[in-house]
Amino acid sequence: MKPSFLKKIFWGLGCLALILSCQNTPTPKPTPVVKKMVSPPKKKAKKRSYPRLPGFINIQALDPTIVLDIRYATTENFTGEVIYDCPACYLRPDVAQALASVNRKLRKKGIGIKVFDCYRPRPAQQRLWDKVPNPSYVTPPAKGSMHNRGMAVDLTIFDIKAMRELYMGSSYDFFGLKAHTDYTGLSQKVIDHRKILHDAMIEAGFRGIRTEWWHYYFKGPIDELSSVEWECR
Repeated sequence: MKPSFLKKIFWGLGCLALILSCQNTPTPKPTPVVKKMVSPPKKKAKKRSYPRLPGFINIQALDPTIVLDIRYATTENFTGEVIYDCPACYLRPDVAQALASVNRKLRKKGIGIKVFDCYRPRPAQQRLWDKVPNPSYVTPPAKGSMHNRGMAVDLTIFDIKAMRELYMGSSYDFFGLKAHTDYTGLSQKVIDHRKILHDAMIEAGFRGIRTEWWHYYFKGPIDELSSVEWECR
């Protein structure tokens, strides 16, 4: 057998092995996509009534221009399962008033608020813990969180004219460095967007946490943990 023919055989086998190795390489998971569009309010929306929750205020009853995207009432959250029976945003009265004031000031600049989570009843906290029993991601129900007190809110901001979210560097509930408030590998535009939200919330009496750009809690007298759940209509 001629040497040139052997070279062709070995070359062909090498190409085949390369193709097979590429086919066996796992496909990387796609980067989480940020939900960019915001649904505009209905022009002829009927006046709604909201179930009363003792000790709490429904934020849309206080300010209907605040947009809700309550992720735990959908499967679009880090557990992949529905945690709330229906979407709603309830907060302690002083916290709700403070958030409404933030929205009023930002809207004068053409920016709106979009809320992902507010008061979280303790039974819902337990459901979260049952799905992900990891204190790095979920506060143990026995300890409780500021959400369980109605004193915390997860939110972002959007351009009112374009009805589009301002990009914050990561999606909501993204557990990684890009979600950290001290992460430096961000574009100047993202840094500016985060600063708009941060400055407005701080001015109204809220405080953030290092690992989640979207999470703010109200700095005031600590309310009790609550288990009361809102009515779905």
